[in-house]
Amino acid sequence: MSTVEYDIKHTADLQQAEEAVRMGELENMRPLPRISVHAFCESEELQRVMERCGSDRRLSKVSLRITSGGIAAAANMFASAPTPNLIILETRASSASLLNELAPLAAVCDPSTKVIIVGYHNDIALYRELIRNGISEYIVQPVGMPDIMTAMATIFVDPDAEPLGRSIAFIGAKGGVGASTIAHNCAFGISRLFSTETILADLDLPYGTANIDFDQDPTQGIAEAVYAPERLDEMFLDRLLTKCSEHLSLLAAPSLLDRAYDFDGHAFQPVMDVLQRSAPVTVLDVPHTWSEWTRSVLGAADEVVICASPDLANLRNTKNLIDALRKMRPNDKPPHLVLNQVGMPKRPEISPSDFCEPLECEPVAIIPFDSNLFGTAANSGRMISEMDPKSPTAETFSQLSHIVTGRIAIKKAKKSSLLSLLKRK
Repeated sequence: MSTVEYDIKHTADLQQAEEAVRMGELENMRPLPRISVHAFCESEELQRVMERCGSDRRLSKVSLRITSGGIAAAANMFASAPTPNLIILETRASSASLLNELAPLAAVCDPSTKVIIVGYHNDIALYRELIRNGISEYIVQPVGMPDIMTAMATIFVDPDAEPLGRSIAFIGAKGGVGASTIAHNCAFGISRLFSTETILADLDLPYGTANIDFDQDPTQGIAEAVYAPERLDEMFLDRLLTKCSEHLSLLAAPSLLDRAYDFDGHAFQPVMDVLQRSAPVTVLDVPHTWSEWTRSVLGAADEVVICASPDLANLRNTKNLIDALRKMRPNDKPPHLVLNQVGMPKRPEISPSDFCEPLECEPVAIIPFDSNLFGTAANSGRMISEMDPKSPTAETFSQLSHIVTGRIAIKKAKKSSLLSLLKRK
């Protein structure tokens, strides 16, 4: 490799690393409110950046339109049309002529419309002059997606608003793989390990098991929240919650078949919004089904955990889930993978390494099959860490609770001593 090629590669690597750091800063960014945004792009680079922004879950409520052109195109369009909440303009105009070129647009802009300009001149005097004349932000090319989204958030997100809680969605790659059990034990672990107020929401309305696993029999729960979105606020939610432990509350499923539970795509979004305002952590137990509303929940969650058992059907479904989530959440981290029921006696299975190779990911946890421990815990309405706090499985759940809340870096999952014993039999 020549010196020039090395310098180019090194610069590209540095840019990618910087982009990754800045993307990480967006993890705690609040979703933007329901606003309209129109971007006028003179370059293909900015157009691609805006398209990436449009696919981000934090802009799910934003109505975004992208048009080729600059200031003149914007002035012509809005001469006969109302202006949106935000206009993003790319321009190569010089510092001396920029304000004059903006005059026709200023004449047709609504007073409430905000404007972000993406320019090519790093001129502090120009920046101050633009701000003084009502421009909300001036960004110098090259810009990335974090620059645009941060600028938008600065304008439309209240900096004094209380931070939103994080949502963690658990879904099984196949029915019966124990995703609900893992979600319930994780929610219990998060609440107890970190003394953090945690809400477990059981989204499997007809067949949910969270009430059984925690030995609860609430008369109200998530059904009342979903079917009455107009009443839903923090006070109403508080009446629907059942206390499971000092820091864990349950939003239980009715687990009844007295009606058909058919929902539109965004039926659970109001519930998720209130949950995130009500507790630092929300664990979502998502049923193994694929519909518009489950896609919406998985697309909106901060973290997604896929639970699977090591067989061929699980491998196929996990691969499909990971691929679908990557398309739905292109700017987020890949979902976490938990392998469960590993080492089941007399069952042929795929080894963890062979299972993960085509997925191009490592499991964050490998949980061995232990019918006695899990069965006893389920029948007594207790969690694994209550049944046997010193067991390797309890330690695995502790590590998983740290990982999904971002308290430790993801490391390669270690097989517990129990799994080793099973393999020797």
